[in-house]
Amino acid sequence: MSNKIKKKSTFIDMTAMSDVTVLLLTFFMLTSTFVQKEPVQVNPPQSVSEIKIPETNIVSVLIEPNGKVFMSLDKQPDRWEVLQKMGEFYKIEFSNDELKKFSLLPSFGVPIRGMKEFLALTTEEQDRLIMSYGIPCDSLNNEFKEWMRNSKIVNKDLSIAIKADHSTPYPLIRDIMNTLQDLRENRYNLITSLKDMPEI
Repeated sequence: MSNKIKKKSTFIDMTAMSDVTVLLLTFFMLTSTFVQKEPVQVNPPQSVSEIKIPETNIVSVLIEPNGKVFMSLDKQPDRWEVLQKMGEFYKIEFSNDELKKFSLLPSFGVPIRGMKEFLALTTEEQDRLIMSYGIPCDSLNNEFKEWMRNSKIVNKDLSIAIKADHSTPYPLIRDIMNTLQDLRENRYNLITSLKDMPEI
């Protein structure tokens, strides 16, 4: 007569593991920040500086290789108020619906006289057409100066970040910096990509 060995149960309770997984997923979703969509791809110059720009209260100035300028504000209420003030300055009345649409834009770069028509477009049309615009910032029509002035009026704590392509001619960037100096804004961040340092 042979004795049979009883098989032990191989059941493993995964409840605790699934709880931990859900908690980790929730944590990463709540603490992560999403990168805002930019109207044009810009490849910034490299540097060895590791100073990080603030994550909130920031106005970003994007300068593409041909010198077209785009801006973004990180807070929706700020965008709403800034467009309202720009409308008052240029004597253009924006409806609440237009102000709301503008406040949802991740970035903007349209001459103020064409803003109403731009806001009437679908999101897909806006994404397709925005690259052909840019905020005027020449000596005859410097709307960039007014956007920046009104942005600082709406939120005095704004930090300025300039992101230009490595191939953008320096005189175009200098014009933007001169405009900021005219507004007595002498502190701003230049966004660069981190340069690989050779090992010694």
